[in-house]
Amino acid sequence: MLKVLASLAAGTLFGIGLTISQMINPAKVIGFLDLAGDWDPTLAFVMGGGLLVTLPGYYLARKRGAAILGGPLSIPTNRAIDAKLIIGSLIFGVGWAIAGLCPGPAIAGLSSGATSSFIFVAAMLTGMLVFRFTRKA
Repeated sequence: MLKVLASLAAGTLFGIGLTISQMINPAKVIGFLDLAGDWDPTLAFVMGGGLLVTLPGYYLARKRGAAILGGPLSIPTNRAIDAKLIIGSLIFGVGWAIAGLCPGPAIAGLSSGATSSFIFVAAMLTGMLVFRFTRKA
């Protein structure tokens, strides 16, 4: 039960942070990604703040070797840059630039009732289902 409550607290805090930083606002995100137009650099501070918290936490987690609430610590070991990674990154980046949303902010945006978030999440879930049923095992 503690793991569930900790997950709920972390997810809620993450969603609040996305909302306060306006990452759930597609216009704000597109303004950040539009380097050739009316560029809005404010989201760089959001990303920088995320790194300031993540890097020491990641270091401490690796040093500790186990998750705080028990269970294994899952740190990816694959460092290969292959076609699947590059294509997936390109699809993600293009989708982010077109929609102004990525999965985390879109899910947080559901709480605001924004139509764009509902459309994005529906499309994302559809894509996940299509992938699940069409991928080669």
